[in-house]
Amino acid sequence: MRYYIIAGERSGDLHAGNLIRSLKSFDHTPQMRGIGGDQMKSEGVDLIIHYGNLAFMGLWEVIVNLRTISQYLKECKSDILSYKPDVVILVDYGGFNTKIAKFANENGIKVFFYITPKVWAWHQQRAVTLKRVVDRMFVILPFEKDFFKKFNWEVDYVGNPVLDAIKAHLKDLTFTSRYGFVNDRPIVALLPGSRRQELKTILPLMADTVSLFPHIQFGLATVDNIETGAYDIMRNKPNVTFIENDTYNLLLHSRAAVVTSGTATLETALLHVPQVVVYKTSAVTYHVVRRIIKVGFLSLVNLIAGKKVVTELIQSEANPRQLKDELTLLLNEGQRRTSILEEYNKIYKLLDIGSASENAARLMWKYLNEKPESI
Repeated sequence: MRYYIIAGERSGDLHAGNLIRSLKSFDHTPQMRGIGGDQMKSEGVDLIIHYGNLAFMGLWEVIVNLRTISQYLKECKSDILSYKPDVVILVDYGGFNTKIAKFANENGIKVFFYITPKVWAWHQQRAVTLKRVVDRMFVILPFEKDFFKKFNWEVDYVGNPVLDAIKAHLKDLTFTSRYGFVNDRPIVALLPGSRRQELKTILPLMADTVSLFPHIQFGLATVDNIETGAYDIMRNKPNVTFIENDTYNLLLHSRAAVVTSGTATLETALLHVPQVVVYKTSAVTYHVVRRIIKVGFLSLVNLIAGKKVVTELIQSEANPRQLKDELTLLLNEGQRRTSILEEYNKIYKLLDIGSASENAARLMWKYLNEKPESI
């Protein structure tokens, strides 16, 4: 079969790569084209655009880059028509991919959406549009299945691909020695995000906080799709070590973590590292989002648990003083650490229903091969 697959950011590329690998166990001669990154390319996808050109975060940043996004959207639509896929598989990246879903539906192309847009967070009526243009939705958070039932839409909960990635990861026992960490001093992981816009607001906060803990070792998780100069504010910090593309090993050797809101909060929880979640964005984006958001929490950890498990420091609360106080609690033995770790165990069990990519691939293959009902 011919697949057109779109993932617009780093995590989506990873999960799309795993999904493709699972699909190959059913379809041994797939033809694949689309938008993504190195993970998808390594699985044989012919990329027309790399996701690095599409990673815009926040309302203001999207507005500034509307012309660029519009051009890529036009290019993608034209390519889909010329490629004539049997199915378009959309992986996360809700804004862009929802537009592609509408386009594919209008042109009679089957649409599968893996990792749903977060319509439960704001503008919940978007679920009505998705129901109209998406043939099958594959969700990765337990509460999403119940959310879509409110719109009389039966979607497939397939488990969470983050847990798959964590289960597959092998701990590097040489990690601390390779990076020169001292064994008798705790390590704190700093996860500032994988988008340029995130770094501009989060790294100054992290740099100021690092200075308040001169005797703590910090590992800064960096990614190779962002220019190294973006991290320069941390280079003169003697207690900060740069860790490129090795976040899981950093977390596995850390006592606590400071994490920018996003998928990394769930990864940190599933690796059992107590964390404080931070989030800052442009004033324009924040004031707009604050008025339309429909959920009580920002981090996936708290959303899945349905209550506060980890502290979220958002916008003005994301300052060095409050971050220092919370991080101190996490570093020390006490009720805060204990309760967080207990809740992490509950979240792990809730998500552990087998491989998400295998579950999704099996269902996709089933739906692709179902014979249409006779009239």
